[in-house]
Amino acid sequence: MLEKFFKLKENNTNVKTEVLGGITTFMTMAYILAVNPTMLSAAGMDKTAVLMATALASFIGTIIMALLANYPFALAPGMGLNAYFAFTVCGAMGYSWQIALAAVFAEGLIFIVLSLTNVREAIFNAIPLTLKKGVGAGIGLFIAFIGLQGAHLVVANPSTLVSYVDFTGEFHTKGICAILALIGLFITTILYIKNVKGSILIGIIATWILGMICQAAGIYTVDVEAGFYSLYPAWGMTDFSAIGQTFGQVFKADFSGVSVVNFIVVMFAFLFVDMFDTLGTLIGVATKANMLDKDGKLPRIKQALLADAIATSAGAVLGTSTTTTFVESSSGVGEGARTGLASVVTGLLFLVSIILSPIFCAIPGFATAPALIFVGFLMITAVVDIDFTDLTEAIPAYLCLLAMPLMYSISEGIAIGVISYVIINLACGKAKKITPLMYVLAVLFVCKYIFL
Repeated sequence: MLEKFFKLKENNTNVKTEVLGGITTFMTMAYILAVNPTMLSAAGMDKTAVLMATALASFIGTIIMALLANYPFALAPGMGLNAYFAFTVCGAMGYSWQIALAAVFAEGLIFIVLSLTNVREAIFNAIPLTLKKGVGAGIGLFIAFIGLQGAHLVVANPSTLVSYVDFTGEFHTKGICAILALIGLFITTILYIKNVKGSILIGIIATWILGMICQAAGIYTVDVEAGFYSLYPAWGMTDFSAIGQTFGQVFKADFSGVSVVNFIVVMFAFLFVDMFDTLGTLIGVATKANMLDKDGKLPRIKQALLADAIATSAGAVLGTSTTTTFVESSSGVGEGARTGLASVVTGLLFLVSIILSPIFCAIPGFATAPALIFVGFLMITAVVDIDFTDLTEAIPAYLCLLAMPLMYSISEGIAIGVISYVIINLACGKAKKITPLMYVLAVLFVCKYIFL
């Protein structure tokens, strides 16, 4: 039955590989179960309720992706979007979290319409193949940078913006985490080179176990105020009644004192970031998995985008910020996952995580960091397919992949890539190869920077 529904042989995979890929994707995404409640609690939302909403939204979105599109792409509330939700909309702008959820819900409905009318598919197909390669490579750099931060190898520096950790001064916290992440990276790399199945997952678990050993030996020190928690999984049950504090609150938002214009601005900000984060992730992960056809198009793209749109609105009803396709899906693809069966596994693990959330939340960032850094390497290999002899193609791709890690945003990378592609080719007399939709996208991106 699994073979018939997911077409495993047609996609050169098997049940074991898909299950392993699904578990690996979940392990690299599990941090969202800890991070999202913390982020949204800053907006006044209950942590336990947000945790349950996060897990349920991830389950629903990922299962829909599996059933509609048969792709190994997992969904969860997106990083960056949750920060905008909590610190900009609810913080700086002063709106209630119910209003913010209403904006996310409305955005999801618009996405559903756009997905059914082929608009998002047309946007995906309008992006030139070379630029798509740049997106894939850029995402590789971006997630590697996220991994380096999660490992505490790269830290903030007031002089140079970023720097490496002070190994001696903060040895028992950031320093040992960075060392363990490096050990985990070497474990993952060596096992992968030796063609050991599950090398990325083994790297995550091995790094976590080494961390627990270091805590037992007193090498790793728990410092809750600094964000360094116990590495041992806690045993306990989730308060299931807590979900009532956020479920359906989107329909109880008080719009008195909220201008229509401001609400539309907030909604379109969510809309822009979500749309191009999703498109960028689909391009990058699909490129790594060799799922794009000869014209650079992704089969069943409409179904994939529809799954993402439905998940966004469902997540808002449950009580979480925008649910989107996760770039960490590339870790499962790196393990060989090619079908929706992997997504089913990931989705079910998110569902189980509601019961065992204290365990999953204990997975430290430095344990998943080696996976992200290594998968970044796997994805940046797309750069070799960029035609560097044609500078009108290569330079926009370069600017795109450069912008993603430095601006800390997939969507900003795509924006820079699209704008530069149109301007460079137009100025160099190659306007014929620019599709009408690329002109529209370029104008919209410029307007975004002016008005949003």
